[in-house]
Amino acid sequence: MKSLIKVLKEQIDSFYLITRLSLYEAKSTNSNNYLGVFWEVLNPMIQIGIYWFVFGYGLSTRDNVDDVPYLPWMLSGIVVWFFIQPGVLLASKSIYTRIKTIARMSFPMSAIPSFVIISKIYFHLILLGIIMIILQFYGFFVSVYYIQLPYMLICTLFLLLALGLITSTLATIVRDVQMIVQAVMRMLLYLSAILWPPEMIDNPVVIMIMKINPFYYIVEGYRASLLGTSWYFIEEIQYTIYFWVLVSVLLLIGSSIHVKFRNRFIDFL
Repeated sequence: MKSLIKVLKEQIDSFYLITRLSLYEAKSTNSNNYLGVFWEVLNPMIQIGIYWFVFGYGLSTRDNVDDVPYLPWMLSGIVVWFFIQPGVLLASKSIYTRIKTIARMSFPMSAIPSFVIISKIYFHLILLGIIMIILQFYGFFVSVYYIQLPYMLICTLFLLLALGLITSTLATIVRDVQMIVQAVMRMLLYLSAILWPPEMIDNPVVIMIMKINPFYYIVEGYRASLLGTSWYFIEEIQYTIYFWVLVSVLLLIGSSIHVKFRNRFIDFL
């Protein structure tokens, strides 16, 4: 618990620096490309087009999902995945790729995954705005359910921070962890109800396994908000409690191993 309090305090004390570094990270990501940061929006849109063609036409998911056309159903869920996936992958390698530079600065190690994750939130908000506009043409207008979006974004940030502390610490110690994280994220894309509805599988055990995945909660929360179908975090209060208990446990584990090993990070390079 002391480690968790220490890490959270470092996040608060370094908030201004985290924000500045995240902006620099966002600008420098595609600085060598002609289209620059435009790729952060163009690349997800290309992937969305591919997924829509494959799952909306090539497979049997072209029918409406809960009376919602497949494309807006997919868009409302996949929009947050393009924040989650790079957030997890980049956070996992954030420390060992920057340790030599950061080691010479008066900067808390726990803030490194944070500013890397925050650097992706700007592009997420842009993509979210584009998806909102597209949904208007399908009849899913701005509604009071949008109030849930800030809450769902906070859920995503806390989960990514917890995972970032765990994976960045382990990946610094053992590089193979980075490859494992990549493989797991590829698998979770298909186990988070993003591209196909769980109802396609008539197996309660598989559906239960999917719901254990915390990304499922976030995806469904975004979907309920953007499509205006429900107050998800209230109507699924048991799942909300489960999510925050899980995030708390992950934060406790992540902060503990981070604080335990961070003074020895330089030894693992």
